[in-house]
Amino acid sequence: MGRIYAGILGPVAFATVLGRSLVDGGGVDSTVKIAIACLFVFAGIGYLAGSVADSIVRDSVRARLELEMAFHESPAAPHTPART
Repeated sequence: MGRIYAGILGPVAFATVLGRSLVDGGGVDSTVKIAIACLFVFAGIGYLAGSVADSIVRDSVRARLELEMAFHESPAAPHTPART
């Protein structure tokens, strides 16, 4: 998920800087340098945010699965009849 977020946030930041420069009439050299820097910074932020989100989702699913498995393996759990 980190790569996906990086692939979205980086180009969005790049395009935002270019768009702002077009509106404000900035110079080409400085605009491209700032846009490239923002591309890498926001891609890094996106990668970190996506990695954290992926970790949180995986941990949540794992905990839920372990809870369900423990419930079904306990002797007091009601057994459902097999379907035929």
